Amino acid sequence: MKPFTFSDSNFEAEALKSELPVIVDFWAAWCGPCRMIAPIIEELAGEYDGKVKIGKLDVDENQQTAIKYGVRSIPTVLVLKGGEVVDTIIGAVPKSVFVEKIDKVI
Repeated sequence: MKPFTFSDSNFEAEALKSELPVIVDFWAAWCGPCRMIAPIIEELAGEYDGKVKIGKLDVDENQQTAIKYGVRSIPTVLVLKGGEVVDTIIGAVPKSVFVEKIDKVI
């Protein structure tokens, strides 16, 4: 299962209005730590399919959303529930950290 692709144009409909909790990985192609967590994000997308919407947002192509949420360093992963940010993970962290945060919102 591939992670969902969020963008400035679909963020409100796909992330903020989602029935499921949402995990958004703010990343960029040139970011080394982003590439380190990419396989983890893909694994989680498969493991939590149907329970959580997990996706990625390229900050170079979608600056409005990154600015709106104050994303200053990447990777930044936001945990959304009911359209609100309930948790934030900054930097490359182990899979266990993601699992702990996700399990809190489902």
